[in-house]
Amino acid sequence: MQNDTGLDIAAKNLHTNPLTWVEKYSDYLYGFAMVRLRDSDVAKDLVQDTFLAGLQQLERFEGNSHEKTWLTAILKNKIADFYRKNASKSLKDLKITETESEQQDFFDAETGHWNEKYRPQAFGLEVDNPLLMKELGVILNECLTKLPGLWFSVFSMKHIDDLASELICTELKLTASNFWVIMHRTKLNLRACLQKNWN
Repeated sequence: MQNDTGLDIAAKNLHTNPLTWVEKYSDYLYGFAMVRLRDSDVAKDLVQDTFLAGLQQLERFEGNSHEKTWLTAILKNKIADFYRKNASKSLKDLKITETESEQQDFFDAETGHWNEKYRPQAFGLEVDNPLLMKELGVILNECLTKLPGLWFSVFSMKHIDDLASELICTELKLTASNFWVIMHRTKLNLRACLQKNWN
């Protein structure tokens, strides 16, 4: 008996058509990956890997969701795998004691309030002004590109994908302390970058 190929299975499966995936979904999936990865080559590779994995898993697709949703879920897993592989490299440089001493600089030990030197400044942002919001978005994206890879991964999983902290720790094999340190440093870094570049 001859094994079915992905395309043979697709012919039997009325819920999806792999021959149209690239045309229909490559731009969307590429944009989805770029927001989370910031690297065009990696994003392209993962989109290609997504299409390949979709073909390999085609017989399991039952059509309970739209094929775009299904392919996006595959891509999310590919991105999580990429984050996970790169996380272990960055964890070697992460020192919790340094972050605790940084925090002492930012906050008064007795009251817990911001020290005057590090107190956040008001942005003077008019949220009803679309041009200002767009300009702030551009500056925020520039600040995000300056983050180390692991910090960006954790931040985007938390604030773009809206994943629970526990799930991020599991996906990236982080301890709760590592997660806290990364988020702390990322937020301080972004705040300083925004204050420096937003007039």
